[in-house]
Amino acid sequence: MFTQIYVLRFPKETSDRPFIYQLVKEYDIEFNILKADILLQREGVMILELKGNSKHNVNAGLEYLKGLGVQVERLAARIHRDDEKCFQCGACTGVCPVGALSIKRPSMEVQFDPQKCTGCSLCVTVCPVRAMAVSLAEEWVVPEELIV
Repeated sequence: MFTQIYVLRFPKETSDRPFIYQLVKEYDIEFNILKADILLQREGVMILELKGNSKHNVNAGLEYLKGLGVQVERLAARIHRDDEKCFQCGACTGVCPVGALSIKRPSMEVQFDPQKCTGCSLCVTVCPVRAMAVSLAEEWVVPEELIV
């Protein structure tokens, strides 16, 4: 199963269209709405976790959305590791469900592969030095519950 998290920004002209229904029916994609700000006749934003039997299903569904004028961005592009703060403890590798964080042997260096990352942010909560950050805005931020 292929899973990714996306930020969708759609114009007001599409706010009344059943595009999520089409993703399920036409492209066989499961979805989980993580956050949504949608009002009729206004621009909207949704953060969706999309799951498909293959990467092809999800990509076809995303192309459908882009054809409607929806801006699509992978949330993983918003996960960042501050290499200066990271001291290679490896705590994040134990919680990463997709292997985006792993330990390179024999050097024991923690590696981050943003292409594998689904943006679940589990790594952010376990990092003892707060070297991992996730943001839904234009700048990198650490979630408020982690700020001491």
